[in-house]
Amino acid sequence: MRLWNRSALVVKPAQPFLEWLHRADPTSHELTLSDLAREPKIYLIPECETSDDVADALEELCEEIFTNQLAGWYTVEESWPEDCSYEVFCQWFDYTHHTMLVDLSEERLRAEDY
Repeated sequence: MRLWNRSALVVKPAQPFLEWLHRADPTSHELTLSDLAREPKIYLIPECETSDDVADALEELCEEIFTNQLAGWYTVEESWPEDCSYEVFCQWFDYTHHTMLVDLSEERLRAEDY
């Protein structure tokens, strides 16, 4: 068993994201927030002990997370919002922070770039 020196953010789209998706992708009108939250993305971020640490890390990483979330649902970049700031991120997404990442697998940890 290994404990990793990272924190994790579980990110789920909120109502403004769903409204954008419905406007941008005509095939998405049947989707609900529950559908979008069914398989949330989990991001490993630098180790954060306090909510202030999380806010600082998220301010630095929010644009990358924001665009990754958008691309996961609709890849036409022209439809993406221009403002991917921390303030907008906090409106468009709900997230939970986790400090304990425990690896129970016997397999080697392997990274794959995409």
